[in-house]
Amino acid sequence: MKIKVKTSDIEESTSLLEASASPGSYVLPDNVKLLIGAGGIYAAFLYYGSLQEDVFNYEAQDGSKFQQAWFLQVLEALANLFVGFIGMRLAGQTTGIPIKMFGISGVTQVSSKAFTSMALANGLSFPVATLAKSGKMAPVMIGQLLLGGSTYSIRQYLQVAAIILGTAIVSMGKKKAPSGASSFAGVVYIVLALVMDGLTAGYQKRLKTETEKIGIHPKPYDFMFWTNLSMCLTAVIITLILGELRPGMEFLTANPVILNKIIKFSSCSAVGQSFIFYTIAHFDPLVVTTITTTRKILSVLLSIFLKGHSLSLTGWSGLALAFGGIISELKSKSSKKKNNS
Repeated sequence: MKIKVKTSDIEESTSLLEASASPGSYVLPDNVKLLIGAGGIYAAFLYYGSLQEDVFNYEAQDGSKFQQAWFLQVLEALANLFVGFIGMRLAGQTTGIPIKMFGISGVTQVSSKAFTSMALANGLSFPVATLAKSGKMAPVMIGQLLLGGSTYSIRQYLQVAAIILGTAIVSMGKKKAPSGASSFAGVVYIVLALVMDGLTAGYQKRLKTETEKIGIHPKPYDFMFWTNLSMCLTAVIITLILGELRPGMEFLTANPVILNKIIKFSSCSAVGQSFIFYTIAHFDPLVVTTITTTRKILSVLLSIFLKGHSLSLTGWSGLALAFGGIISELKSKSSKKKNNS
């Protein structure tokens, strides 16, 4: 889950950290802080991605697979909610924040994560799903054009096109594996996940505008707690409506190896977000973007090499095109930041 935090929020958090340090206290060098933050993000989310793939690739002795994507979101959101609550209590809670906007953002975010899991459960390979999610700038553009009033350059449109086209080529260039090709249902679910990403971006921009109007600056763990509270409640309601609770618990009871992986998966999500907030508190947002973007590239490569995925020459060409679009987007953000400095 990605959580956007304003630069002013970062500066405020950094100021609070500096103010809380006593004159004689030891302050870690920036390169050590970066090593801690980046190392934590890489370790947590690379393992997170590997575990997520394992959960949906696992086949029980009776041939059944774990299909309860919304039940999985309940468990993940609970872990994040717990860590967010602890962090908010330690850092101090911001009063007067627009809870409704956090609620809407939480609904769209948990829907995106659930649809991504459903895509994996319905046969879409992890590398293709991850690459497709890297092209979320497309629905984000649409969401911010409609809800946030943003405008974009030709270069940005080309970057998104490269990621989408590259992902499509990778999907078509996959060599046939025993598990079968990505299903149509999986493609539909990943498209729905991207739509939810676009709505999330639009609502987050409105949330930023609303908090600025009323002069409130939520801290990072405010974002984590209130967003995950909404995500958890939404996931619980949909889990109960779809009847996923009982079969989900029965599957985990019968297959403790998957229960163990889901516990680790949820823990990695919470720990990873904490490292993201640690990095946000000490560095520019572009640093965090660089780390999370390169992490996605590494996740795709690790999945290909360690999980038995096989690509044809065409598939590798598509992978290079998609990576080129991702890196170009990253460089564009870096150049924009330098020009604004």
